[in-house]
Amino acid sequence: MIDADMTERQRKWFASVREGLERDTGRTIAEWVAIAHTCPETAHRKRLAWFKEHHGLLQNRASQVLDAAFPSSMGWSKPDDLKAALWVDPAAGAILEAVDAELRTYEGVIQTTRRGFAAWSKRVQFAALRPLKDGKAMLGVAALPDALPRLAPRGSESWSERLGSRTTLQSAGDIDDELKAVLRAAWEGA
Repeated sequence: MIDADMTERQRKWFASVREGLERDTGRTIAEWVAIAHTCPETAHRKRLAWFKEHHGLLQNRASQVLDAAFPSSMGWSKPDDLKAALWVDPAAGAILEAVDAELRTYEGVIQTTRRGFAAWSKRVQFAALRPLKDGKAMLGVAALPDALPRLAPRGSESWSERLGSRTTLQSAGDIDDELKAVLRAAWEGA
């Protein structure tokens, strides 16, 4: 992940994972990178499983090693390419642009693109958006489901646990004043 695309809290977390890896295993990140290059797997999830099985590294530590060893494999080093691959439907892309345009008006917002969704953070993540079929998008927000009638509990979404609510956006026009108020409140709490 590019350092400028992270909140201060995220930078500290990534640094603590790396420090803990080196402290707890006695190996530097460079040594782990060399080990990663011996992995017979090529898919990210299979590499994670290999690290767990053969070296006892769990997901966070193994992901940091893999990002250092194969930076393009996770997409973090090429966020524009990751965004283009994720948001291929023009209608869903228009929803992304509308949400991003609104959230970028809030001070201190950082937008990142992950494998399956876009995320917005201040100190911590407060909103996320993933494309759905037929040009729709699922918005997750750090708010209680009763904050707005059209919000539902987060369900099994893979984004941050902080995002307690979700709603399906049919079009960019769904980003109305009511939803903007919920997003602003989530940003204020982040």
